[in-house]
Amino acid sequence: MTGSLLGVQLHPGRPPVLDAGPAGDAAGWVERHGEPLRDLVDDYGAVLVRGLGLRTVADVSGVAARLGSGCYVEREAFAARTLLSDGVYSATPWPARQPMCAHHELSYLLDIPATLLFACLRAPASGGATPLVDTARVVEDLPADLVAWVERHGWLLTRSYGDDIGASWEQAFGTTERSDVDRYCRANGIATEWLDGGGLRTRQRRYGVLVHPVTGEKVWFNQIAFLSEYAMDPEVREFLLEIHGPDGLPFSTRFGDGSPIPHDVVDLINDIHERHTVREPWQDGDLLVVDNLRVAHGREPYAGEREIVVAMTDGVAVPAFEEA
Repeated sequence: MTGSLLGVQLHPGRPPVLDAGPAGDAAGWVERHGEPLRDLVDDYGAVLVRGLGLRTVADVSGVAARLGSGCYVEREAFAARTLLSDGVYSATPWPARQPMCAHHELSYLLDIPATLLFACLRAPASGGATPLVDTARVVEDLPADLVAWVERHGWLLTRSYGDDIGASWEQAFGTTERSDVDRYCRANGIATEWLDGGGLRTRQRRYGVLVHPVTGEKVWFNQIAFLSEYAMDPEVREFLLEIHGPDGLPFSTRFGDGSPIPHDVVDLINDIHERHTVREPWQDGDLLVVDNLRVAHGREPYAGEREIVVAMTDGVAVPAFEEA
């Protein structure tokens, strides 16, 4: 069944697509239509705007300045990416042949970007779509006892910063001073352990289910599956386990009470995300606006050059985990 609302095309299995028409100046189009576009994102969780003709990082920066409420500075990135302009970053480094499972951006922080703006400067030859998942639907579909357990206990993220994989602690925290890291971590509910050789291990407990401030629905807001050790390439995981042991993996997740999350539960979470996934192949110049509190995103394998950049805006605080 196909429908339209305020120019938005609705198709099963696809995100809402809005044709900007002969937009000309992308920043000017957003200046004129930003408010109804934000309303559409409130309605649907994500909207793909087609026809804006975004070609450069400067184009994207201009759109972000008009659509968001201010640049968001990334902290605690799990993989170092490049800051291209104020608030505009390169895509997360990830092997082209490997899928990236759905997740909410930076959902392990206490201050997160509420809005993500993905812009396609060059579409890949094949694949490479950014799948989207309304995680209120995920909450409805997951076993009720699993949702209740995560609501009660939250989830636990352990990270080991080193040189093997992912961002170094200097890159993740934007400083070379240990005292700055310790200060930041104390303020953000993160336990730190400095290791011999200059490495760092952190642990942080977070809520895994939130109530969306606009819709009032519960959303599955975490990276339990994405940052699970089982999300790694199996050969890489085995190599890192052999070298560093289970406590030295670059990232791993547990339930908030410290109990392990079995592989089959990670698979179940990913399967239910896939059940509710919508996707649309990228075209050059596309803009995808995503409510990061409601909609998770991933990345599909691709071939050829792919240039997607992201602007993160509208920083918002989420509650720190409180013991019952």
